[in-house]
Amino acid sequence: MAGQPGHKWFAAFWEWQNRHEPAAVRRWRQETAGGARGRVLEIGCGAGANFGHYDDAVTEIIATDPDPYMLERAKKRATALSRHIDIRTASAQELPFEDGSFDTVVSTVNMCSVQDAPAALGEVRRVLRPGGEYRFFDHVRYESAVGALFQDLVTPLWVWAGGGCHPNRDVGQMIRDSGLEIVQMERLHGVPPIPPFIVVRPVIKGVAVRR
Repeated sequence: MAGQPGHKWFAAFWEWQNRHEPAAVRRWRQETAGGARGRVLEIGCGAGANFGHYDDAVTEIIATDPDPYMLERAKKRATALSRHIDIRTASAQELPFEDGSFDTVVSTVNMCSVQDAPAALGEVRRVLRPGGEYRFFDHVRYESAVGALFQDLVTPLWVWAGGGCHPNRDVGQMIRDSGLEIVQMERLHGVPPIPPFIVVRPVIKGVAVRR
């Protein structure tokens, strides 16, 4: 849920939220980032909540986010972990990297707040080498009509309060439309079905591949 540039107070809240995440969310981060291999790009890195989950199969990590307040916190997180992570300011919609230059792209709780998610996923596909993996988890649109309508109704307020977060995006379909092939995906529920969490309760976690 990395915000757009300049969300100072949301960045502070998001770092606090990372420290108090449900156990299921921490496990999904570990499973997502922990499966990364080779040269890795993390987009929308936020305050660096995934940094401690990368293992020795990773040879290089470049982490990007458009929000300077998020990046300030991410740099402190990398330093605290004594990890060498190349942290850069960049939008997921305009990645400053060559075609086919990464083995893995990681994105967690991020596509909700990217201004143009289809463009960002197109960029993910472009920078992945053939056979490279896009490893993701995101909260997504409800499958039920009632749940989806509820998300649509609250989205304007949620975007304003949540650093640009759109709770009603069908991220799974967006990934398919980008040309990436989903080879593994689970639909999950990681937060209680109570306000305000019910708005972002459906979650998908998986792996897509560039063919």
